[in-house]
Amino acid sequence: MKKTVTIIVAAVFLLTTMVFAPMAMAKPFPRSWLWNSTALQMMDTSKFAKKGPYVVGFSNASISNSWRVFFERQVRYGYELNKDQIKRYYVTDANDKPDKQIADVEDLLAKGVDVLILSAATMAALDPVARRTMRRGIPVICVDRRVTSDESFVSFITSSNVAQGRAQMLWLAEMLGGRGNIVMLGGIAGSGPAEERRSGGEEILSAFPNVKVLDFQYANWSPAEGKRIMKALIQTHGRKINGIWGDGLQTSGAMEAMKEAGMKVPITGDHLNAFLVRAQDWGFPAMSIDFPVSMGTDSVEIALKVLRGEPVPHIYEVPRTVVCTQDTENIKTDMPWSRMAHKDWPDEAWNNTLPKNLLPY
Repeated sequence: MKKTVTIIVAAVFLLTTMVFAPMAMAKPFPRSWLWNSTALQMMDTSKFAKKGPYVVGFSNASISNSWRVFFERQVRYGYELNKDQIKRYYVTDANDKPDKQIADVEDLLAKGVDVLILSAATMAALDPVARRTMRRGIPVICVDRRVTSDESFVSFITSSNVAQGRAQMLWLAEMLGGRGNIVMLGGIAGSGPAEERRSGGEEILSAFPNVKVLDFQYANWSPAEGKRIMKALIQTHGRKINGIWGDGLQTSGAMEAMKEAGMKVPITGDHLNAFLVRAQDWGFPAMSIDFPVSMGTDSVEIALKVLRGEPVPHIYEVPRTVVCTQDTENIKTDMPWSRMAHKDWPDEAWNNTLPKNLLPY
């Protein structure tokens, strides 16, 4: 039986300390907005303790976009930092196909891995194989994307997707003065981050009844797909569009479509360099939250702690940064946007990624 110990968790994300103003809100935010109780649990991992060096398996959903490429490099960097403790390191790529990833996990288990690091293509599809892995006495460490059940993993390394969706929508609603029409562009349907961010955004919308959603579409975290969808939305809705909520890479493409149409509205995104540089150059009101690729390295560190029998958090929250071209009442940042935007970096680069000596540019 797993044992949990309540601990005091330091605030690693500025959103947990916000005090919300009543502007244009139909009702106050619930206190449950701030904390996920599972994040207050430490897991007793003594039953997984064994002598090293270890065999580590990493089942990756894909490297289908630039974030995932840099994330995979971070996992590999975690391996490089801990070579003295790791006998063999295996990595698989499921190409965003749940069926392939299930087969990948079974293959890693057949290779005799001591721990499975899992970034799930979709939550529901990978949950059964993760649960079976745990029942075999092999700890599962979820990173970036989790599986459905809390019992199917020891630790989940993440940075709150629900809080990200809330913050992005709160900034957008405040930029609009609590009134206007928006479109929402999500990531990959069924993936944990996309569904959790959407849920967080829609939770905020419930408090802004005069902010209306004209359309929601999944853009697969693709700048090209974001641009294509946005061009179609502009044709359908035109200047009725007052703002764009986007949870990731797709909004750099959506911003291009808006510029080509001669439109400029508040828009949210992440720390993709293309988004940061163009929002600054084109003068878009914009808000950006990073989803730190450094969680890849953290996942290896947590996996090794589990194999040493050390307690680990059930939900490991990675700190992140928030920047805005224009702050709002409840989203205030101290870091200037210009510090994050790098005109000498390629479009697909991510801020705060690998150590400088390992950057590919």
